[in-house]
Amino acid sequence: MELVTVDIGGTHARFTIATLGDDGAIVLGEPATLKTNEHASFETAWEHFAQISGRALPRAVALAVAGPVGGELIRFTNNPWVILPDQLPERLGVDKVTIVNDFGAVGHAVARAGDEYFQHLTGPDVALPTSGTITIVGPGTGLGVAHVWRDGNGFYHVQATEGGHLDFAPLDAVEDAILARLRQRHRRVSVERVVSGPAIVDIYETLAALEQRPVLHTDDRTIWTRGTAGEDTLMAAAIDRFCLSLGSAAGDLALAQGGSAVVIAGGLGLRIKDTILSSGFADRFRAKGRFESLMASLPVKLITHPQPGLLGAAAAFQKEHA
Repeated sequence: MELVTVDIGGTHARFTIATLGDDGAIVLGEPATLKTNEHASFETAWEHFAQISGRALPRAVALAVAGPVGGELIRFTNNPWVILPDQLPERLGVDKVTIVNDFGAVGHAVARAGDEYFQHLTGPDVALPTSGTITIVGPGTGLGVAHVWRDGNGFYHVQATEGGHLDFAPLDAVEDAILARLRQRHRRVSVERVVSGPAIVDIYETLAALEQRPVLHTDDRTIWTRGTAGEDTLMAAAIDRFCLSLGSAAGDLALAQGGSAVVIAGGLGLRIKDTILSSGFADRFRAKGRFESLMASLPVKLITHPQPGLLGAAAAFQKEHA
């Protein structure tokens, strides 16, 4: 069967038509990326995609949305769209609807993507296990955390969590300084305040203060761009420091969830994969005291699928309806 699968974020909405094979395979069509600020509503974007497709759309849809799901109304942080799930069948002319949180969709993508879509980062260079828990950590605008449990016989369950809001635990004097800086603005400092895309600004400014350099007030995009390109040594050092904290957080979450493997997800992870490999990420991931040997036994991978949100939404639909 065919369905429309959609991944809606703050800036873009990605649409494609997916085919679910009788053997369970999922094949994604060529995605169309629409800007949310150029469309008054999800429905008008849907109509635009229908025009682009040049055909009648399938009467089934799967949505991955960047926000909480399960209520009577879905709002987005960075775009003006409002979705009323109960009204979607009538408004879109569809019979079946699945809605999943965007990081829940990533969990489904991890469960369904082939081995070729995972790059080895540290630990044993083996395939993801077919049984047990896979911890998923995704730094982006925030810090997404989920896990997938597999029973060894093909069944899996995805659980999205709010693990990004655990307390940040500094491990050295630099992280003590980062925490002190953040405490000036936040009564409680979560790990998301340090391990997320926007957090690179506070890391950079803390390093500048420690070296008694003039603080160049800039945005996170500039730091990521110039730091990864090696154009600014302090910005590059901030990204190295980010990788240390990401390794610590990923290890903590694997311990808390009983993970038998870890997957790093999200566009930011792909962007800095070379830095992750050359940084102290792996050492920090393993540095769990009495459990260091356990942590060293866990494969840690980066998901490289080009459209995990679209794949995951289709997989969630398949799991619910097929």
